[in-house]
Amino acid sequence: MSTANPHQENIRRYRERMQAKGFRAIQLWVPDTRSPEFAEECRRQSLLVANDPAEQRLMEELERLQDDTGWTA
Repeated sequence: MSTANPHQENIRRYRERMQAKGFRAIQLWVPDTRSPEFAEECRRQSLLVANDPAEQRLMEELERLQDDTGWTA
């Protein structure tokens, strides 16, 4: 008999099903968008872009190339 609690057992079965479908588990670490440091860094980078004409042209070009076909909808 397994000593795992029901939640752990559900996770184990889910992982087995996903593995059987050909998926592989990965772990991603992403910036914490709730932290004050994140907000400060966003502001710092925004000011850099806003004050650099070359960056402005790049942003305009990226906006022009934006895919608006709705594939994410």
